[in-house]
Amino acid sequence: MSPEWVVALAIECDGTSQSAVARKMSRSPALVNQVLKNNYKGDLKAVEELVSGLFMNGTVTCPALGELPSNQCQEWRRKSRKFVNVNSQRVMMFRACRRCPRNQNGVKS
Repeated sequence: MSPEWVVALAIECDGTSQSAVARKMSRSPALVNQVLKNNYKGDLKAVEELVSGLFMNGTVTCPALGELPSNQCQEWRRKSRKFVNVNSQRVMMFRACRRCPRNQNGVKS
C-alpha cells in the first residue's frame, strides 16, 4: 500500500498529467514518474512535504510566520541557504529558517 501522499500525487496526475503536476510542483516530470513507480532515489521527505502542501492542504507551524502550507515552508528553507537583503521579510526568514528545527543543519530543504 502506498503512503497517502503518493496516492494524492497519483490522483492529481490522473486528473491532468504527470507533466502538468510536475509544473505545479516546479519539479521535473521524471521526478513525478519515479515517485509513482517507487524508483525515486532522492529525498522522499522533501517530495512528501511538497505534495502535502500543494495537494493535501498540509501545514506546518513556522516560528516566524505561524501556520503555513508545508510547501511554502520548504521554499523558505531553500531561500535561506543564501542571504539576500531584498526586503525585511526575506531577512527575517533567513534568520528564522536557519534556527528552525525543521531545517536540519540550517540548510536542508
